[in-house]
Parts: sequence; structure tokens; C-alpha cells
Amino acid sequence: MPTPKPPVPVWRWAAWLSVLGLAILVFYVLLTPVWLGLRALAWLADRRSPSPTVRRPG
Repeated sequence: MPTPKPPVPVWRWAAWLSVLGLAILVFYVLLTPVWLGLRALAWLADRRSPSPTVRRPG
């Protein structure tokens, strides 16, 4: 029967949670507005471009 693993030290939990918190902050606070801004610019560019004429076969 294998021996049980020792408990995880508190400093490792603190390091993991701080890295996780930083990653969530970067993704949701910094990158999401950038992505939404790029999508809005693409939407505006699409609305401003002239519509291509639709050719019907035949």
C-alpha cells in the first residue's frame, strides 16, 4: 500500500492563487476590452464598406 502524500505547503497555495488571480486579471480586465474593441472596429469597417453587388446565376 503506497504511503499518503504530504500536504501541500501554504506558500505553494499562495503562489498558485496569486498567479491564477493575475491571469484572470490580465484576461478579463486587459484582453477582453481589446478584443471587443477590435470586433467593434471590424463591425464598423464592415458597415462602411460598399456592399458588393449580388450576381444571380442565369
